[in-house]
Amino acid sequence: MRTQRRALGLTLVDVAGRAGLSHPFLSQLERGLARPSMRSLTAIASALGTSAQALIAAAEAAPVPLDEPVSIVRHDTAEVESPGGSVRTLVRGARSMLPSEYVGAPTGFHDYFVHDGEEFVFVVAGIIDVDIEGDLHVLVPGESIYYAGGVRHRWRSPDGPRARLVVVQQNL
Repeated sequence: MRTQRRALGLTLVDVAGRAGLSHPFLSQLERGLARPSMRSLTAIASALGTSAQALIAAAEAAPVPLDEPVSIVRHDTAEVESPGGSVRTLVRGARSMLPSEYVGAPTGFHDYFVHDGEEFVFVVAGIIDVDIEGDLHVLVPGESIYYAGGVRHRWRSPDGPRARLVVVQQNL
């Protein structure tokens, strides 16, 4: 987060204002003294012109050169709190695709997400209701959905903590 913020020439106060969060909280995040929720991370990413998944991938402990052809993520990779569960990155470093594993999902809809990159969602377990611009799509294990960037989307699951998804987002 700090690297992206500084590259854009923004202060913590600038990012806090754009994200609707407090600058002391952002300071704690940058110093590793706090962990953001996925909702906070998404707001921060939007303020920085990137995605939450890109920030997660970039924050991995061991930096990965952009030209490194292989990325291995082990089963014990750190998770970030997400509505209804958690999310963890499935790739290290800044890549053109940002796959993530979501375990658990909210049982009710939250606010819509909108980002520039295209997105693919594969349901591993549970049932997922995906709302794309007001159109509801119900997905069961083994099914997937793909949507373009710039569209409003959100999901919920009647299975809550049993839901498990693989989400791949384009990194712009």
